[in-house]
Amino acid sequence: SLLYPYGPHQGDETNPKHDDGTSEAIILSVPFTFYGKTHQTVFVNNNGVISFNEPIRQYTPDPLPLDGHPFVAPYWADVDNVLGGDIFYRQTTDPALLEDISQDITQYFPKSPFTATWALVVTWDHVAYYGSTSEKGNTFQAVLTTDSKIFYIILNYWDIQWTTGAASDGDAETGLGGTPAHVDSPTIFQVGFNSGDDTNFYNIPGSQTNAIINITTTSNVKIPGRWVFRVDDFQVTGVDPPQRNNDCWL
Repeated sequence: SLLYPYGPHQGDETNPKHDDGTSEAIILSVPFTFYGKTHQTVFVNNNGVISFNEPIRQYTPDPLPLDGHPFVAPYWADVDNVLGGDIFYRQTTDPALLEDISQDITQYFPKSPFTATWALVVTWDHVAYYGSTSEKGNTFQAVLTTDSKIFYIILNYWDIQWTTGAASDGDAETGLGGTPAHVDSPTIFQVGFNSGDDTNFYNIPGSQTNAIINITTTSNVKIPGRWVFRVDDFQVTGVDPPQRNNDCWL
């Protein structure tokens, strides 16, 4: 599987079943450096966001950049885990998992050999959307990892079936549609990184468009459904300018 192991049998914590809910504050056993700033606390937010320092309960994303809110958004949209799915997370120093992560990152970034010493694994497992009248669910994962010198985030997309909750004008039966995003209006969904300094941010190609449902087929490391970024000194590698073709990003 594209996803690293997750779930209760891995010792994961589970977020409460609460629309727009969040985890308790997670005190990191290894401080994590993101866009040049080091953080010791994160929140796993049900709506597809991992935020530093404070929770983000908002279900309709705002356009990036956002001042004062550092976060990574693996898939910021209107999740409702009351209607379906679970959100899992754990900090780990498991040698087998860290070896797999290390091999993967070293393969993608061979000029910077990497031996992971810690990881935070967060998984949204078949989560439903607000107002859903279907059984559609999205499964995706974010991994924060470090060797204490270099810091990476891995985003894994296993199954993406919906983009928009009903409160954001999505169709209750399909989980698709919604108001098209533009600069001065809220977006329907967001996939990217926000430094919190009102200047530095990054959107994965296809974010804020209906084409993001195809993110399981795109990548910056030649593994469909996987995106990997160095985030201590944020770097975008392996991303060509996107090309439009029948509403799909290639």
